[in-house]
Amino acid sequence: MSKAKEYSSIWDAIADTPEQAANLQARAELMRSVAGMVKRHGWTQAEAARRCGVTQPRMNDLLRGRISRFSLDALVNMVSCLGRRVRMKIEAA
Repeated sequence: MSKAKEYSSIWDAIADTPEQAANLQARAELMRSVAGMVKRHGWTQAEAARRCGVTQPRMNDLLRGRISRFSLDALVNMVSCLGRRVRMKIEAA
């Protein structure tokens, strides 16, 4: 019987490289932040999309967690449109 491989995060398990895992994790955090703001403010998808400078279908993709459809750049821009800043914290691996 072979031992199951252990990963430090879900992102490490699904990504091919540590770099891809870090990118996925950053995108997921930004997506959760935007979705949280939408929920807290009670915005419709159309209202949230207008505020983020994207289409309603694009906002739907974000709220459904379709991470592969978003780049870090696009997500940073959306957060900025909502009047927020993105701050990065770099830690040892």
